Amino acid sequence: MSPGRIENERLLTPAEVAALLLVDPRTVTRWANKGRISSIRTPGGHRRFREAEIRALLRGGTGHG
Repeated sequence: MSPGRIENERLLTPAEVAALLLVDPRTVTRWANKGRISSIRTPGGHRRFREAEIRALLRGGTGHG
């Protein structure tokens, strides 16, 4: 498995998500804390976000299965 991927799915950092959604990275973290978007924690404790979910949000979908 390559870095930044889980089961062939690209994972984004809070900064990458923020750039796509045109918000501050801290806003992305707040949304994750409130459950508005799901995140994965790396072994080091950093948040990562599924690119497919974020792209679905951009298209107006929920991003959840």
